[in-house]
Amino acid sequence: MSEENDMNETDLSLKLFIVLSRANRAVVDRVTEDIRSHGLNPTEFAVLELLYHKGDQPIQHIGKKVLLASGSITYVVDKLEAKQLLQRKPCPTDRRVTYAVITEKGKELMARIFPKHEKAIQEIFQGLDSEEKQTLITLLKKLGFYAKDMKE
Repeated sequence: MSEENDMNETDLSLKLFIVLSRANRAVVDRVTEDIRSHGLNPTEFAVLELLYHKGDQPIQHIGKKVLLASGSITYVVDKLEAKQLLQRKPCPTDRRVTYAVITEKGKELMARIFPKHEKAIQEIFQGLDSEEKQTLITLLKKLGFYAKDMKE
């Protein structure tokens, strides 16, 4: 009989939490290492990647899209602006809204590093075949939606 068969639901849930946490930490560490090799921190990269792929964004909405506290967004935008990778642009129709806009320098940087980043992500997940990846996506979505619904 396997160890998992001997466990009760609570023990199994605790073990799953630990395994999931350790796997997440290992993946995040590898991704962070890749991002830092390009001279950015993960938050800066996330903001640039959003602007690169989705276009101009209201600064007030970036935090939700890259899972960052709103107070931190101003700091990150300031840092990226200082590096001349993005600029602020006022909304012509609403003075309360300011957009973050990726600069040509930012676009050139992302065009150079994103394919390498994409390859690094693919290499990290080579430990799973396509079917396993799809199963894991389905299961993690199910778990995430269930956990989210618990608090609502």
